[in-house]
Amino acid sequence: MTAILLDARSNAGLTQQEVADRLGKPQSYVAKVERNERRIDVVEFISLAQALGVDPARLFAAVLTGIDKPQL
Repeated sequence: MTAILLDARSNAGLTQQEVADRLGKPQSYVAKVERNERRIDVVEFISLAQALGVDPARLFAAVLTGIDKPQL
């Protein structure tokens, strides 16, 4: 998930500080999310997607396609 969020931020042409300002959070929050040092809940995910200017459903779909599904 972290690579997808980092790519989305890069594609939006935003710095971590700009995203953090949009979220009303410190830059370290964005850095920790991108490095997978901080887990986020669905509400935070939606806010982050909106701060990046990305549709949350499309971003979540990208996350889901990147997850290895277990064999049944």
